[in-house]
Amino acid sequence: MAHSPTDAPGGSTAGRASRPFTKDVLHPQGADPNTPTLKKGLKNRHIQLIALGGAIGTGLFYGSSESITLAGPSILLAYVIGGLAIFMIVRALGEMSVEDPKAGAFSYYATRYWSKRAGFISGWNYWFNYILVSMVELSVVGSFVNYWFPNIPQWVSAAVFLVLIMALNLIGVSEFGEFEFWFALIKIVAVIAMIVGGLYVIVANVPTASGVRASFANWFDVGGGFFPHGLMQRSADGQWTGLLMALVVVMFSFGGTELIGITAGETADPRRTIPKATNGVIWRILVFYVAALGIIMAVVPWNTLDGTVSPFVQIFDSVGVRVAAGILNFVCLTAVMSVYNSGLYSNSRMLYSLARQHNAPAFLGKLSRRGVPVAGVLTSAVITAIAVVVVFVWPDFAFNYLMSIATISALINWTMVMVTQVKFRRCVAAGDGPGELKGLTGQEAIGKIQFKLPWASVMPYLVIAFLALVAVLMCFSPSYRVALVAGVIWLAVLFCAYAVVDRRSRKA
Repeated sequence: MAHSPTDAPGGSTAGRASRPFTKDVLHPQGADPNTPTLKKGLKNRHIQLIALGGAIGTGLFYGSSESITLAGPSILLAYVIGGLAIFMIVRALGEMSVEDPKAGAFSYYATRYWSKRAGFISGWNYWFNYILVSMVELSVVGSFVNYWFPNIPQWVSAAVFLVLIMALNLIGVSEFGEFEFWFALIKIVAVIAMIVGGLYVIVANVPTASGVRASFANWFDVGGGFFPHGLMQRSADGQWTGLLMALVVVMFSFGGTELIGITAGETADPRRTIPKATNGVIWRILVFYVAALGIIMAVVPWNTLDGTVSPFVQIFDSVGVRVAAGILNFVCLTAVMSVYNSGLYSNSRMLYSLARQHNAPAFLGKLSRRGVPVAGVLTSAVITAIAVVVVFVWPDFAFNYLMSIATISALINWTMVMVTQVKFRRCVAAGDGPGELKGLTGQEAIGKIQFKLPWASVMPYLVIAFLALVAVLMCFSPSYRVALVAGVIWLAVLFCAYAVVDRRSRKA
């Protein structure tokens, strides 16, 4: 790996202005015009559905009962609070993506506006996180297939879907966007159907299996009211519950919303599409989490949700749809495919961006004639396959330790996005902004930012403080406490890895 002037972390804005990363690394000056580039193949409808489906996964369909158990009906408030924080994180990313749309998004921005070390840590942290998430999704895909075909070994199902999604990503970005559009649409239709069905049960006063009349009053009249466990309290078995503890589960259910920023480098009209998709995040959270769970707890008493059956199945059963389990199984299968499809796409673009920053081997920065980072797709798929094998051979190790890193890496990523946004603004004010902002200084430059983060002078610090609170709350949960320890070790590994790579590049 050749030495680059960007090796020096931090530094003054004036020094940063001479770095190659102040130019468009995807189309550097003097490049051969015949050299393949990333294709602007994602249309507005692709971005809208990718953004919409990004936060809807099996965690909502099956895992929502866990968060409800922790906080009761006050989980709705937890989703609103956590949703506002995620919205501000995506807005911060959107501010940079509109002005400087690049593959790799926050990793590129961390390198460009913070330091090469920050870009290395951000990029590899995100890449490894999605490897682990993909690992889990592929390892459970067999259980959904076995619902209809019980004799097919689970590893066969995982292998088939891995090859199919890999092939899809190798074809081109527009094909990825099209398939992701339909994957997301299936999930969205399922949630809307549940909401409509639940409203029918409430309005028509349909008898329910629990014997409790379906009503929004159940939020306040069943199982101790709206705040059955208060803000935070310790139960008889020693477990901490309450609204604050539910925030931990809620925050990690929003993983994937940052995919909007990853797509910016291949979006046909990022200045129009990215703001529209980003601003829609908040109402998506309100509809697909707050409204959906609110309907569930109005129809099914929250204290009867034990996680053995999906709340969505119970809603469909309430309106007489007896094949609810089969429908949900199909929806969850498409959700798993959607997560892996998005994960492989974002990971290949992240490796491409890291290679262009000289933070990864150069071969990962090569594109096919269709504008696909083939090496990034294949490398990510192979590593994911190895990770899936680890799940089947050592499931306890994979889920207890590897998933702990995936859990904490989201906090690391979100925190770095907010810090990078602060650095971005400082560079813009100093005259080192991208594109049309280049050369403008002070408030004139800041005023030219098209898609501004609201209350940008204080919002990054408020969000970082909130994420720090979530990290502290993790200490009160045995499972998340492991994640916190793993996160500290993981950060140390990334710092050491960068030191080794940086030392070798300087000697090259």
